[in-house]
Amino acid sequence: MANPGYGKRSAPDQHPCTNHDFSHLPPREAAVAGYLDRLPEGADISVKTLAKQLPYGQCALRTALNRIQAAGHLRRGRERLETEDGGTRWITRSWWSRTARDDAWWAAFTRGDVPEVPAGPSPRPTRSRAHILLAALGRTAPVLALSAADCAVLAPLLTEWFARGASDEEVVHALTAGLPTPVHNPAALVRRRLVDKVPPEPVPRPAPRRLLECAECGVPGRPEALPGGVCAGCRGGRGPTRSHAPLAPSVVQGRAAGIRAAMASTRRERTPV
Repeated sequence: MANPGYGKRSAPDQHPCTNHDFSHLPPREAAVAGYLDRLPEGADISVKTLAKQLPYGQCALRTALNRIQAAGHLRRGRERLETEDGGTRWITRSWWSRTARDDAWWAAFTRGDVPEVPAGPSPRPTRSRAHILLAALGRTAPVLALSAADCAVLAPLLTEWFARGASDEEVVHALTAGLPTPVHNPAALVRRRLVDKVPPEPVPRPAPRRLLECAECGVPGRPEALPGGVCAGCRGGRGPTRSHAPLAPSVVQGRAAGIRAAMASTRRERTPV
């Protein structure tokens, strides 16, 4: 596992796991992708750590991760988080998606505006979370046993509770606490409580601030400038690049002297005569 707050982060709205999720990838990349998909949230998926667990060297894994990223399953970057003392800090992230995403989806994800993913065809209609809770309400309070028709009518009201962050336990408590004796009309009583006790709308959270980084050189940039997660410079075109060679001491000293001189000049200009 990575340090708390770092490591693997799963993207939202992924399709259910199947045996063919990575069949479009070459065998090595498919094996690595399958391993990453099975790892828990917060797992360290750096090249060095993966090389200790998988039968591939660091160079091979770096190439495999870049190909997996180009296929739309992985993006690496940074996210700004708020700290408990009211400040902010940038956290290194590795976002994972079992479902391959195109560049437009990842661009929307960095803005906190994830597009809706159409669900696959279902062989039979499934009951909603609200319908299931209402149908089971009679187990907790037998006097509130509801019919299938009652559950279908009341489910939209309960869905609003879930949209506002209510848990199953909170809903059950609100519907069953302090029941009158006797209960003549269970459906009417549940409807009244769902309307009268609906929790307030949650305070909207600010959109997340995320930056993607080039998989090759690590330079941050807008998603539009990193198609496939690689910048133009690393693709062989013109674009931003990052030099990893250290600067000579004389260059560092010269730049520092220039900064000090500029600061001294600014102070002299602001000194009153």
